[in-house]
Amino acid sequence: MGLNRKIKSLIFAGCSIITIGALAGFANSRQNEKICKKVYVNIDNEYKNYFIGDKEVRDLLTREGERKLEGLPNSNIELKNLEKRLEAHKFVKAAEVYKGLDGNVHVIVKQNRPIARILRSDQDVYIDEEGTVLPLSDTYTARVIPITKSAYSKALDKGFFQDSTGQAYLSLLKFIEKDQFWKAQLAHMHIDGKGKVSFLPQVGEHTIEFGKPDEVETKFKKLLVFYKEVLPVMGWDRYKRVNVEFEDQIICE
Repeated sequence: MGLNRKIKSLIFAGCSIITIGALAGFANSRQNEKICKKVYVNIDNEYKNYFIGDKEVRDLLTREGERKLEGLPNSNIELKNLEKRLEAHKFVKAAEVYKGLDGNVHVIVKQNRPIARILRSDQDVYIDEEGTVLPLSDTYTARVIPITKSAYSKALDKGFFQDSTGQAYLSLLKFIEKDQFWKAQLAHMHIDGKGKVSFLPQVGEHTIEFGKPDEVETKFKKLLVFYKEVLPVMGWDRYKRVNVEFEDQIICE
């Protein structure tokens, strides 16, 4: 009796698996037959970047209108190819394309986020959080800190921010980008021939001598003391330079 019961259970389980597989195959077949009637595009603008818009996304999906998705059966829509096409765009960090139960296509686009603009004699460029070089856009200008360098310092090209030295400057830029006060107050960053950093502020006539991009949080804490406790007493135009490069010191002249 026990053996027969086990055999019956195995047969029932096998039939159930076959039935579920058949139903899944049938559902998938029905899904593939559905016609895409509409394409929904959602562009993530978490950081208020507008480098790519709805029209550009749709142009990429349809090869500028040559192959519209509306009217196609789901079986003729290759989602992975559409994602690759979108992610080939310089300002698209990631893309997800999927089909809804109604057969319509949904697109989610996450944009690259510039954190600085490198001013160059030939052509300015942006860099993002990963140190990737991005071109300028004809449609939108990011409000990020501009950077210049001495003629004697290393070129700020696409490889600069990838090595250990460049990563320190990238960490400094990411710190500034994430801090609302410093992002608003620092108007310009310069790297001299020795690799030392200086800033020009939005408010005040002084130059901030930051030194090498190390001990970033500590240096900004000292600089904040200067802004909160020194300038309100002495006046915003009292000093021409403030140096936070050295440990436990704030030098004002």
